[in-house]
Amino acid sequence: MVGRDGERARLSAFVRAADGQALVLRGEAGVGKSTLLDLAARLAAEDGQSVVRATGVEAESGLPHAGLHQLLYPLLPTSDDGPSDDRPSDHRPSGAPLLSAGARAALDAAFGRSDGPPPPVMALGIAVLDLLSWTAAKGRPLLLVLDDGQWLDGASAEVCGFVGRRLAGRPGVKLLVAVRADTASRFDTAALPEAQVGALADADATRLLDLHHPRLGRQVRGLVLEQAGGNPLALLELPAHLTADPGDRAGQDLLGLHGVPLPRRIQEIYAARLARLGDTVRAELLRGALDGSAARPGDGPAPIARYRMREVDEAVACGLLVVEPVTGELAFRHPLVRSSVVQLATPDQRRSAHRVLAQLHREYPERRAIHLAAATVDPEEGVAADLEAAARSATRRGGARMAVSWLTRAAELSETRVDRSRRLGEAAYVAGQADHLGRARSLALAAAAPGTDESPAAVLADSYLALYRDGEVRATHRRIVAAVERLRDSPDRRPGRSDRGADLPDEVLDRLVSLLLAVSQYAGDRATWRRTHEVLATLGDLATERAWMYGSTWSDVVRHGAGWSRQVERASASLADQDPWDVTRLAVSAYHLDVLSPLRPYLERVVDRELDTGAMSSGIVMLHLVLLDQLALGQWDAAERTGHRALALATERGHGLFAHQTRAYLGQLAAVRGRTAEARELQAAVDAWARPRGVGFLTQIADAVGTTAALGDGDYETAFLHAIGITAPGAFRPYAYQASRTLLDLVEAALHTGRAEQARAHALAARDAGLPDLSPRLALITHGALAMTAEDGTEAAAHYAAAQSHPAAERFPFELARIRLAHGIGLRRLQGAAAARLPLTQAAKAFDRLGAPAWAARAHAELRAAGVAPQTPSPAPLPLTWQERRVAELAAGGLTNKEIGEQMRLSPRTVGAHLYRAFPKLGITTRAALRDALTRVSHPTPAP
Repeated sequence: MVGRDGERARLSAFVRAADGQALVLRGEAGVGKSTLLDLAARLAAEDGQSVVRATGVEAESGLPHAGLHQLLYPLLPTSDDGPSDDRPSDHRPSGAPLLSAGARAALDAAFGRSDGPPPPVMALGIAVLDLLSWTAAKGRPLLLVLDDGQWLDGASAEVCGFVGRRLAGRPGVKLLVAVRADTASRFDTAALPEAQVGALADADATRLLDLHHPRLGRQVRGLVLEQAGGNPLALLELPAHLTADPGDRAGQDLLGLHGVPLPRRIQEIYAARLARLGDTVRAELLRGALDGSAARPGDGPAPIARYRMREVDEAVACGLLVVEPVTGELAFRHPLVRSSVVQLATPDQRRSAHRVLAQLHREYPERRAIHLAAATVDPEEGVAADLEAAARSATRRGGARMAVSWLTRAAELSETRVDRSRRLGEAAYVAGQADHLGRARSLALAAAAPGTDESPAAVLADSYLALYRDGEVRATHRRIVAAVERLRDSPDRRPGRSDRGADLPDEVLDRLVSLLLAVSQYAGDRATWRRTHEVLATLGDLATERAWMYGSTWSDVVRHGAGWSRQVERASASLADQDPWDVTRLAVSAYHLDVLSPLRPYLERVVDRELDTGAMSSGIVMLHLVLLDQLALGQWDAAERTGHRALALATERGHGLFAHQTRAYLGQLAAVRGRTAEARELQAAVDAWARPRGVGFLTQIADAVGTTAALGDGDYETAFLHAIGITAPGAFRPYAYQASRTLLDLVEAALHTGRAEQARAHALAARDAGLPDLSPRLALITHGALAMTAEDGTEAAAHYAAAQSHPAAERFPFELARIRLAHGIGLRRLQGAAAARLPLTQAAKAFDRLGAPAWAARAHAELRAAGVAPQTPSPAPLPLTWQERRVAELAAGGLTNKEIGEQMRLSPRTVGAHLYRAFPKLGITTRAALRDALTRVSHPTPAP
């Protein structure tokens, strides 16, 4: 090696450093990056380190985790490596390195060694870190060397970036990557330390040229130095293609004196050598170039059998191939040789090579698909079907972008118009689910036959756009209904379920129906759902069980949800075999039935993968579902983080519907946490956006937010008004999904505002509608409502016991704490303070743990009234409004609610509402305590 003193010193320090670290070498083609990698590998080997090398392959840049598999294959554990251990790798006993079971599972899933879904970047990155630490702990320090990193697939590059940023503090492991400066790659944004590899200094360039070409004439020598610009590869290759006469036109053209970039000049040199080879040798080189021959697999056997070039001594002799000194494998002298081989080949020669490689990789559907797509010109149904199958596999593995490309190519190779339209529609659907709505629209238009009604694929693409971006439910619903009816009434429709090649493919109709159900869910009104169910009923056996499940659970769980929990559980047993959007829809049904928790671990595993691969729509819905489960389980800090992440993504993508849906959920969270001003601000924003558009799903949540916020403030009259905006007391408004979920809110608000009869009627309506049999949460709150409204103490005790002993009660801690608070209040009044202490203590602790200060203050006030001294200092009394203060002062003076109302021109009910709001602010529960409590609080601001 000539020169490079600075680079050599840095690499020497890098290799010998005790701490783990990463480094990216960046430079133009031919500048010597690979030579520097060889130097680092040799230094590491001399230092007693293990070296694993890999090379990015352009043909594999679309295969998720292909590059990472090549890099890590020699390190992956086998059954001979002994049992795994769940302890973190950083805490293993000395001398007993064990790879954690979680890391093994993540690596097996990513590399197809198990049936699970590929893990997201973070989970896989942690597993790779664990694997590297485990490997280093078993023996020598480890150096990973990656050449041509610009050709690494996106998923592998992201994991390498994640790992590289976290090697510091993990002694024994280093990562060295080389990338081209003129080719974009994921390493451009990986935030890893970089070293620029520039041209050789003039003196070093002259020395290198003289060492390898000592007999050049003066003029040629000067021309080479000028044209090479310090690029080592150019200094080595250019002289052999110059004539003795520097004015020779051919030599000048070859040197690119007219501004051709240097890599192109070198490629033309290699092209000239290739042109002198025989056809057989060039065919061998082409197959090797297209398959990444001699892409370094590391010290173990190659993970994927690559094409082995044979009888190519002629190419070795002319300097196009070299023999790897360690493995004896043939390798291209430089990546530019590989590029030259491909570019010099004719289209027919490339297709012939791809056919050979497709046969070589027949056991690997996705690799085979790459070569089949390039090998076929004329329509061929067998090839199109293989590409379609590979696309489905890629979709399940999180490769939506590659699936769209393969489906588009499959459509081009389809033998019939029907199959072409179907595959383009499939590609449009996958693109739409992956949030590439513009691409989905163009594919959908291509799928439509000229002179016909708009294609179902176009309806799907446009409807997703209208729904996600603008929240348009009315017109979108009408358009989808019309498309479903056109398919249903098509004269080409076969009896019964259609075959894959029929003009009415199952997938298109199923997807239209699923979207119709989603639009109906967001509309949330009776007329829309009735029309949807009418359409569903006319489809007969064309409507799947899933469609009926969604239509029942998403619409009106009170009237249609019975019996679906078991089907949801059965369908949840095989999540890994389902497309991500199908899993998402199933999870929505699980949410409506309050059995979402078992599905949440899967959602948390795949949501990052969906977002990483651009599938924003399904990813955001998954985040919503995770948030809702965290909210139900009382994991409110985590729910808030999830909500803000979803809001940022939805806002960034311009999804107005998802953004306001997230705000609605964050409003619910703010309301239960006592942040009333924030809750009402979010409620107003959601309501102002959703109500004009007729998005009843969100206006109902907005009313629920207002109800919960008012209950927290003790403003029971306002809470009641919000609650009856969702449903009237004593009934559950059809197709209002919040009607059953706000059962406890309406009952409590009615009781506190003197509407005991309406509260009792609503509780009995819940019992008569069979809510306890629909879901565990509805069972809990129905028993709670019946207990709160019971006039007979024995009946109340029975329902309180049924609620608190329900097997799923602890899964809903906020509702359970509210029921225990009501139970304690009732016991203190009927049986005395001693009987009330246990449920009140349980309620107070739960509210404290959840972070619900208004509810906690109420529970602690009741505890004090029950004779339990506070274990922590009482919180400072909340300020009263002017009207609350005035009502409290008059009540402290002995006036009744009616008398106070006459004096202040208020109804007795409104007076009672003001007192109920004032009591928890003052930390009291009776009128008798008003006078003393008022002396402890500051005066409110004057009345306006």
